[in-house]
Amino acid sequence: MKRAIDFLKLRFVMIAISLLLIAAGVAGYFVRGGLNFGIDYTAGLIQQIRVDPSAARADIADLRDALIEIEGVSLQVVGPPAAQQFTVKVTAPAEDTGFQNRMEDRLSELLGDAFGAENVEIQSSDFVGPRYSRELAGQTVSIVLVAMLLILIYTAFRFKFRYASAAVLCLIHDTLIMMGVIAVFQLEVTTTTIAAIMTIIGYSLNDTIVIFDRVRENQELMRDADLGVILNTSITQSMSRTLLTSLTTLLAVATIFIFGTGDIKNFALSLMVGVVVGTYSTIFVASPIVLGWTRAADRRRRRRDVQLYGRQATVPAAQARREAAANLASAAAAPAAAEQEKAGKEAAPESGPRAEVKVTRVQPSRKKKKKKRH
Repeated sequence: MKRAIDFLKLRFVMIAISLLLIAAGVAGYFVRGGLNFGIDYTAGLIQQIRVDPSAARADIADLRDALIEIEGVSLQVVGPPAAQQFTVKVTAPAEDTGFQNRMEDRLSELLGDAFGAENVEIQSSDFVGPRYSRELAGQTVSIVLVAMLLILIYTAFRFKFRYASAAVLCLIHDTLIMMGVIAVFQLEVTTTTIAAIMTIIGYSLNDTIVIFDRVRENQELMRDADLGVILNTSITQSMSRTLLTSLTTLLAVATIFIFGTGDIKNFALSLMVGVVVGTYSTIFVASPIVLGWTRAADRRRRRRDVQLYGRQATVPAAQARREAAANLASAAAAPAAAEQEKAGKEAAPESGPRAEVKVTRVQPSRKKKKKKRH
């Protein structure tokens, strides 16, 4: 077996880095004024327009100058810049029933004045009402919470509760860092962003379960080893699989990010951040949580034993495992020994009372010597 790398030696440094990243994300959230919610979560109008390249030149700066009068407008380039296709999003005030028709007419008027009405093509126009956006936001939160609960139940059933809790905390860690990056760089939060977050949750959970599964196997093979040694060995054995999977995924997602546009580009960027953070947390966050939880539970048990009995009633973990294995082997061998003894008794003949044997002593015969006559 190859030599295990001591990953857990860096656990305090890595957890400190994680806390710093989460704190930076929270600070960025407040400094940048919160998340940049898209039309899916804030009511408004979204249009995709095209300015004829052969008739007029238009870039995103020209479009922004043309629509400077409209409050709450956001612009995005769709496709290659030479195609001059753009997405225009305008946030709607609450409960304004005539907003859609009024804003569509206003956009057409301003764009026609800037580039010529015959050169501007409205390719699509969609409106999301306030009620729908609120329902969608509530459903999104519910979906994420239900997913976390189901993951907790599944991992607790398959492993132990401390492993399940470590896996869920690892997923919360990944989600917080992803949301911090989205807040700092003001990436638009849409249903595509939520899809990226759910994808990363599944991806990170898969990596974590692979390592926990290896830990469970090694606990049977390395009965006398400390839990820290078992965790380091399991991570080392899974390292090649983890790195190859992550690099392959990153190559595919990076291709989408380079050649994609619009929401697809943001989706790919979120996935790239999530893959890196998920791989990092699988190695440096999940296993340290299990180790810390286990050692804290052992310390609490020792203190309780001292309070109850005045001394430590438990034996070291390695000795306890050896004694448990010996007891298990003895219990397994006891029925076989009993059956063998029973079979031996049945095969032996029954012994009755001994018959009395009469012993007769035979006296040697004495022949009389005849006297010779002379």
